[in-house]
Amino acid sequence: METTSRAVAQAPAAEGAQHVPSARRTVDGYLEAPFPWYGLDEAFTGPRWLMQVGTAADGAVEHGSVGHGDEPSVRHETAGEDRGKFAVVVTVAANPSRRSADGTGLLEATTVSSAAWLAGVGLLSYTWPGQMDHSLRDDWLDQQTETAWELADDLGGPEWSTLSLPVDGVPTPFHYRESEFGWVLAGSTQEGVHVGAYGRGMSAYGLGFAMIKDITSYA
Repeated sequence: METTSRAVAQAPAAEGAQHVPSARRTVDGYLEAPFPWYGLDEAFTGPRWLMQVGTAADGAVEHGSVGHGDEPSVRHETAGEDRGKFAVVVTVAANPSRRSADGTGLLEATTVSSAAWLAGVGLLSYTWPGQMDHSLRDDWLDQQTETAWELADDLGGPEWSTLSLPVDGVPTPFHYRESEFGWVLAGSTQEGVHVGAYGRGMSAYGLGFAMIKDITSYA
């Protein structure tokens, strides 16, 4: 799969960490991005919040996430039925395979599969199956992360369906899948970026996406 490396793509897992809320909310990284950010459109009137950006090997901002609704938690005590309602939108710059800025390496291309992978791992980072012992979650997460990678590499496979949702008011096809943990979708925009999203408690079928005019409004 032509996508971001696993080291870069692991970034969403850190978003669930409970010890970096201030770092997660800084807007500086978002402002450094040379591409537009996407979020839910104006039909969504609930809370909006920054999450985290991810960078390529040369330090350039390559992707990032913004949240909508209830901020999710990975705490064991909230792993039951009441886990909040949220939708996270992941924006990924559409880049070809290219040399790093210092000329020392090759940066892999980013595709719709990149957005699907990042969204899939992002959902897992806020998932803790009920009755699972703390010592077993890392092994479970590794296994599920590998599955998310394989699914993102096969967007034409039976696990995915097609869903049409508005992006900047234009009907746009998305790859969509559901699991017991929530839903994941991924597609491309006309503005040179790929958009992924994941959520739980909020139906994906009624969502719309739009370019964020002022990213500081999420801070």
